[in-house]
Amino acid sequence: MNGIVKRSVVIAGHRTSVSLEEPFWDALKAVAAERGLSMNALVAAVDESRARQNLSSALRLLVLDHYRGKAGEAPGG
Repeated sequence: MNGIVKRSVVIAGHRTSVSLEEPFWDALKAVAAERGLSMNALVAAVDESRARQNLSSALRLLVLDHYRGKAGEAPGG
């Protein structure tokens, strides 16, 4: 079973913590590496582009859309 893991990230020069399950952290690392970004840069980009959505939820959706795209499915559905 994978519990929630809280990690610190830096967004716009400020430290904040984000809680995600370990498999999502692993997937975010992979997405960041594929995009040539640091984890902080990826999280900051998601934070900047999210509307009123919770940051943890926005990160999970990024992972979902990323892997759906790899599977040939249209993002968001």
